[in-house]
Amino acid sequence: MTLLLQDPVPRKQAHERHKLAKRLRRQVGQAIADYGMIEDGDKVMVCLSGGKDSYTMLDLLLQLQKKAPVRFELVAVNLDQKQPGFPEHVLPDYLASLGVAYTIIEQDTYSVVKRVVPEGKTMCSLCSRLRRGALYQHAKDHGFTKIALGHHRDDLVATFFMNLFFHAKLATMPPKLRSDDGEHLMIRPLATVREADIAEYAEWKRFPIIPCTLCGSQENLLRKQVGKMMAQWEKDHPGRIDTIARSLADVRPSQLADPSLFDFAALGRQTDSPLPDAHAWLSSDPEQQ
Repeated sequence: MTLLLQDPVPRKQAHERHKLAKRLRRQVGQAIADYGMIEDGDKVMVCLSGGKDSYTMLDLLLQLQKKAPVRFELVAVNLDQKQPGFPEHVLPDYLASLGVAYTIIEQDTYSVVKRVVPEGKTMCSLCSRLRRGALYQHAKDHGFTKIALGHHRDDLVATFFMNLFFHAKLATMPPKLRSDDGEHLMIRPLATVREADIAEYAEWKRFPIIPCTLCGSQENLLRKQVGKMMAQWEKDHPGRIDTIARSLADVRPSQLADPSLFDFAALGRQTDSPLPDAHAWLSSDPEQQ
């Protein structure tokens, strides 16, 4: 009698998927707890673009909501920017199949961007401002207490380097942020999640991905340049991006050079006499005389 052995591949694959899902839930749950992202009674606007990141964020938040220690509401919100060829039915069909509350905001930001930005120039900045304005207004009009964005660990690291290289400052997109006008709180539940894990999860879940065709073909984007650098680093030194990401949560002001964050002037002071300012020091410079 011949025994038929079960193919081990599907079982192994199922095991790996289970581990991935568990890891992502743990990372998102930990981030929510560490940064106080969601509290009892919150009404969270989950910004859904149609990309892998926002789909994954919504999926994980829905899973965590079922057993969360607090009660909160989730509403998926998409901004239809009226890009030519945008498949308007995809998101409503998907969200309806899940039974998730959702809203589609229609605003023709595409025409504005194309009219204002010269051909070949980066459109992301203006596009982001217009999109942000529309989402903020919707959040205000409908009483949302939090706005959830799908930025992940790699986005935070890339933004850090963009600020470092091009704006001469140490800053990134924090896991939790109040808007400049003080009216909105943004949260980033995927702040500690690797993009590679999100891509794998999205492929497994078969999310109906909608590519952004507004600026995706512009190869001169600074973020793409930084992304290539990070990819090469990770290839040459696996784990480097994770190390950099963890460093963003371990800042030592006394070991940097910002006098507004650490009182260097008071360090080692021998007397209470006022310290001379730069003008006093430079007035004795022979070249100034």
